[in-house]
Amino acid sequence: MMHSHIYRFIEIAACASGILLLAAYIATRTWSAYASEEAIEAMRRARAGAETQTLTRAATDSSARALLRSSAQPDTSTWSPKRLAEYRETLRASTLPEAVLRIPKLSLEVPVFGDTSDFALNRGAGWIEGTASAASRHGNVGIAAHRDGFFRPLKDIAVGDELTLETVADVKHYRVTAIQIVDPREVGVLRSTPDATLTLVTCYPFYHVGAAPKRFIVQARSDDAVLATDDEPTLRNVRLSEAIHVKY
Repeated sequence: MMHSHIYRFIEIAACASGILLLAAYIATRTWSAYASEEAIEAMRRARAGAETQTLTRAATDSSARALLRSSAQPDTSTWSPKRLAEYRETLRASTLPEAVLRIPKLSLEVPVFGDTSDFALNRGAGWIEGTASAASRHGNVGIAAHRDGFFRPLKDIAVGDELTLETVADVKHYRVTAIQIVDPREVGVLRSTPDATLTLVTCYPFYHVGAAPKRFIVQARSDDAVLATDDEPTLRNVRLSEAIHVKY
């Protein structure tokens, strides 16, 4: 009889623990969608303000406004628990992102912040310092995000897929031209280019346990590529050797 009561107590305790863990997971999933959605909404408001000041741009930007209004929440179903927990810690911030990256085929929509700090990468993607700015009309824009978070869907990307990069000023359209797996020391993928290109960086393999040994690189070229003129430098004096070593 005593053993029966003990087993019953253990069973109830285990059941209660399971319910608490499930509730915590659901709460984290719910909160994890908030930070990036808030940043995308901030971009929408910023664009709306810019369009009010520049009425002549309203017609050409109407489709972009529609996309912003229908911004999707990030799918966190494949994220690691650690990434979800760190993401949740950033949810109170409301910084306007530099841009919003979208890959329609992958249902990916992620705010791009102005650096690759832990704080930025826990909320979305980050601009790689030293590469072309998101608003630039030429050069190589470098963007990084975690493989167990926002950039998990990149495992299914293919050459020819469409990408868009939206800033307050405009929306640029890109198409994937190359996919590479490189050593962290291979920084050539981040070098500047004379035309408008976009390079996405994350760790590889996607489901590797521990520090990933490789980098997964997606390179895309603008559909409306603009070549740099002679008086516009295409190389920047930066330390790219450090950029790709960051654990994304």
